[in-house]
Amino acid sequence: MATGKPSATITVLALALCAAAAILLLAARPADAASCNPASLSPCGGALLGGAVTQGCCAQLRAQQPCLCQYARNPNYSRYVNGPVAQSVTKACGLPKMKC
Repeated sequence: MATGKPSATITVLALALCAAAAILLLAARPADAASCNPASLSPCGGALLGGAVTQGCCAQLRAQQPCLCQYARNPNYSRYVNGPVAQSVTKACGLPKMKC
């Protein structure tokens, strides 16, 4: 019976490590979501209305690039992100076409 206790201890430790890893992964997700801030794309407002594409707009598009597909799926932002003007702005900034 002494051999059963070490394997039970190892099993409990393995489960505890898995639970800790899952908690850490879930805790990291809100931080990723927090970095997606559509308001930070405000420097692109003029370009979306037919104005010039500025360096500030391009810098913010690059910073928010991982979030663009998330915005494209959001009904509140999709018309801005998916429209032809938005595509021309991203192209003017040298960003690749979104593949969502």
